[in-house]
Order: sequence, then C-alpha cells, then structure tokens
Amino acid sequence: MSGQRNRSPEAELGLLDASMIGMGAMIGAGIFVLTGLAAELAGPAALLVFVLNGVVTAFTALSYAELASAIPKSGGGYAFVREIFDDFPSFMMGWMLWFAYMIAGGLYALGFAPNFIELLHVYGLSPAPDTVGTVAVPGIGLAVPPGLGLAFFAVLLFVAINAVSTAASGSVETIFTATKVTILLVFVAFGATSPMFSSAEFQPLFPAETGVYALLPAMGLTFIAFEGYDLITTVTEEVKNPRENIPKAIFVSLAATIVVYVAVVSVAIATLGADGLAAAGEAGIAQAATEFMPTGLPIIKNGGAIIVFGAVFSTLTALNAVVIASSRVAFSMGREGQLLPRFGKIHHRYGTPFAAILGSALVMLGSVALPTQSAGNMSSLFFLLSFVVVNGAVIKLHRERPDMDRPYELPYYPLPPILGIVLNLVLAVVLIVFLVRTDPLALLLSAGWLGVGAIGYMSRDRLLPSRRPEDEPSPDAVSEDD
Repeated sequence: MSGQRNRSPEAELGLLDASMIGMGAMIGAGIFVLTGLAAELAGPAALLVFVLNGVVTAFTALSYAELASAIPKSGGGYAFVREIFDDFPSFMMGWMLWFAYMIAGGLYALGFAPNFIELLHVYGLSPAPDTVGTVAVPGIGLAVPPGLGLAFFAVLLFVAINAVSTAASGSVETIFTATKVTILLVFVAFGATSPMFSSAEFQPLFPAETGVYALLPAMGLTFIAFEGYDLITTVTEEVKNPRENIPKAIFVSLAATIVVYVAVVSVAIATLGADGLAAAGEAGIAQAATEFMPTGLPIIKNGGAIIVFGAVFSTLTALNAVVIASSRVAFSMGREGQLLPRFGKIHHRYGTPFAAILGSALVMLGSVALPTQSAGNMSSLFFLLSFVVVNGAVIKLHRERPDMDRPYELPYYPLPPILGIVLNLVLAVVLIVFLVRTDPLALLLSAGWLGVGAIGYMSRDRLLPSRRPEDEPSPDAVSEDD
C-alpha cells in the first residue's frame, strides 16, 4: 500500500496540446485512403462530401463544447451522459464508446504497419510490403507477419508513453500532428502552383448516373475522417482551464481539419482528375503527389514518398489519440463504479490512469484480429449513435437545469442539437442499409458487443465487489497498489 494522498489526474495539457489531440485523430489515415474512394462515388463532388461532413459534424461539436464547459469531467460523451441520463443508458454509452475507440486503435495500428514497410521500401531498406513473408521471433520459435508485429509494437509503444506521462503523450501528439500537417501543406503548395491545377476542370460536378444522390453514401463512407474532436473531451480534467480551453480546442481542431481537407481534396481532384483519383482508390493522394511533386530533393525521393511519410505519422497520431481516449473512458467508468474500480484510480507515481490504459490496451491488441473492414464499420456506427445521444443530452440538460453555469452556450438553441440528431441518424441509417448488403458481420459483431455489455451490466453486482454508498470512489481516487 502506497499511503499516497488522493489526487486527480494532473492538468498538464494546454490549449495547443488539446487541439492537437483532436486534429491528430481527425487528420489520420482517412484523408489519404478515403479521398479516392469518395471520388469513385461522387466524382468531383467529393469536395462537397468533405465540406458537408464538416457541417454535419459542426452541429455535434457545438453540443460537445457546451457540455464540456458545463460538465468539466474526463470521459467525453460518457461523462456527459452519466451526468444527465440514468444508470443503464450511461453504461451502454460508455461501453459503446470504449469499444469504438479501442477497435479504432487496432485499425490505426494495422494501417501504420504497411505504410511503414512501404516507407522503408522507398528508401531501399525493405522489400515491397506484398513480398515480405513472416518474421521469426527470437527465443520462442514463432513466425509472425511483419505487419502484425509492427501493429503490436506501435500499440505497446504508445501505451507505455501514455502510462508513464500524460505530458509526454500530449507532446508526442503535438509534434507528430504538426509534422503530418506540414507534409499535407507541402502537398497542397506544390499542387496549387502546378500547371495541372490552373487547368483543372470540376464539371460536371456530379456523376451523370447518380447525380446529387451520390453525396449521401460518399458522406457515410468518409464520415469517420471527422471523428476525433470528441477525443478532446475525454481528457478534460488533464487540460488547464478546461471550461474555456476545451470548447476552444474543439473549434480550433475542427476548423483547421476542414481547411486542410478541403485544400488536399481540391488539389487531388484538380491535378489527377476525379476519374483518375477514383481509379487510384486508396492510393489516390499518393498517386496525385507523383504527378506534380519534384524528385531529387533532400530526403524526398518522389511525391509518393512524402505522402507515405505523412501516412505513417497520421496513423501514429491517430493511434496515440485513441489510446488516450479509450483509457479515459474506462477510467471514468471505473471511477463511477460501472467498470472495475481499479480502472478508476490514478497511479501513485505516474499520475496517469495506469490500470485503465493497460486494460484498454489488451482489448486494442485483441481487436487487430477483427476483419479490418468490419471493425471500421463498427467504429463508424458506434460513433454516429453516440453523437445522437450526446445531442440528446444537451436538450435534456437545458430542460432539466436551465440555470446551470455554462461558460459556453451553443447559439440558436435548440436548432443545432436537433439538426445534429437528425443528420447523424440519417447517416447511421444509410450506413446500416449499406452494411446489410455488404458487411452483415459488422452488424452482428456490433449487436454482440452491445449484448455482452447489457448482460455484464445486469450481472455487475455479482462481478464487481459490493459497494456501500460510503465506498463510492471520489473524483480524486488514487491507486493504492500500482
């Protein structure tokens, strides 16, 4: 037993660090791999797809900003719903969000591996990713695919950083995010000044066979590229002056992300053409870069190389962000007695939610075994549903506590949360219909996870230690044995 005094998570993150957590999650691998797929569905209107998704996201971002200023607790959407709704709905919200962040982490780790191998290949340090076989692990006689080994290594690296220091994880996120944004701005600068851009043709804006209706499925496909500002609210108690800085960080990260996306997609369509971008698919941005980026510069071998470099940093920053977010949701649930109480305690030495980080890491490592497409679809569906609930929480809070202190109040209430509910529900329905036709496994796994959560909730009196009211954990609980 340590005998240390109780304490809250240390507030070590500033406005820049908080903003970079949001940008690090949003400007992830999505912009590199989804642009070509959006162009395949919507043609040149792929540019409108990203703009409209930004608008849809903004309504929910307003709700997150108000709730974060009124309820400055770590845990993001779960913490808000826990404050406003009954016990079971709040548990299911946290259960859903926790899993969504963890499987997103597995996806980012798996996305990092081939990009890193490709980067080594570009510089002659490795064979091409599709020609690399298994690698023997010394000492245990086990051969594993290098991609899986790199994915595990990436998760373990960021788990270790997050476990020992919140400030270190925030600094890593800031540096890595700044690096990848710089790479994308270099891409935009070269593309916007190329002769190909000046002769760009965006007409006809919509595909002749589908017209404007192509926007909805393309928006559903790319919506996950805007998921990330909500991660900022998962570390509320670790941000200095959270009532003011959290809303600012949400708006700064979302606005900067929309500007970067619009610039990148505009250059990609203008230089490669919508048909060429669609034909390139997931390699669309890299293919566009090879058309106008110079070669022979220091470090940069060609345009594709710098985009692969950017993709490596994008997957790493997104992975670090969801390691932070998933562990803080588990910490908040543990502190509220809805997960293992150990999850809700702060390490006496490191000042981090150590047990919550390790517990989240175990599920994250296990999620790399899920089918990649199904895991991504599950994550998108859970985020859309959670955004519906958060917008509903704003309306319920206004009705029940109209005089509550709100340092930031969303404008034109109740229009933004109502629009947020309707638009997120529309995208969720579109996604579900799409999954019924193309990926029923994702729906089955989603229902299974929610079912396991419901059973666990009903059984928690048996699974968790009995607790008297005086045993309720305080917000300042500290780990006694870590």
